[in-house]
Amino acid sequence: MPSFLELTHVNVARGDNVVLHDVNLTVNTGEHIAILGPNGCGKSTLIKTITCECYPLVAIEGEPETKVSIFGRQRWDLTELKKRLGVVSTELPGRPTLTTTGRDAVLTGFFSSSTLWPNLTVTDAMRERADQVMQQIDAVPLAAKLVGEMSAGQQRRIMIGRALVASSQMLLLDEPSNALDLAAQVELRHLLRKLAQQGTGILLITHHIADILPEIDRILMMKDGRIIADGPKTELLTAARLSDLFRTNVEITERDGFYHAW
Repeated sequence: MPSFLELTHVNVARGDNVVLHDVNLTVNTGEHIAILGPNGCGKSTLIKTITCECYPLVAIEGEPETKVSIFGRQRWDLTELKKRLGVVSTELPGRPTLTTTGRDAVLTGFFSSSTLWPNLTVTDAMRERADQVMQQIDAVPLAAKLVGEMSAGQQRRIMIGRALVASSQMLLLDEPSNALDLAAQVELRHLLRKLAQQGTGILLITHHIADILPEIDRILMMKDGRIIADGPKTELLTAARLSDLFRTNVEITERDGFYHAW
């Protein structure tokens, strides 16, 4: 399969400020990667560049050529791309209506919509696939429950199902443990480990060291809009590296494949 992502000499501006600087990155389909960095380092802008919500600056004459390739293609119909990317954020897109059930919310992944609007046609094959995904993510008891009545952890589980239903190649997770209590964080990490072991690719953006799963073996570090390090987890998750990245004294320990920092 083609690489999931290729970024070459990518610079991105938000307003008048350039927030990503000369980003070069290749991610293989099925790879497990964490992108680590402090708030404001450009992690979320990088995700928006991957999902084509932000576009790179055009290279002027004499500068290296800029390239953004996703699944081997540089041009996409954005609706189709959203189905294949599997983005998981802290809220379901568009804030689903109060009548949206867990199963319906998963089905919206086929259409990249906020709810199942009357003009959308759900086929039997889609329903069958949604039921398979609900079972895969251990969310069958949530199928008939209204999204608005779910806990934050349950909603995050449904969002993962929504991201998987149309394509299970890659999951893009942007700060997935935000707003979750300790029990919900543990459940989320167990689910993501299960998916990683089943072959689903994971691109995790976080500033929480504990979010980095044992199955993630490659770490990218970002600071001030640049990728400053790219390498094995064992080499980069050290007290010295993290202290430099977060500009504070950091201690780190490892237990059962998870790293913890304070």
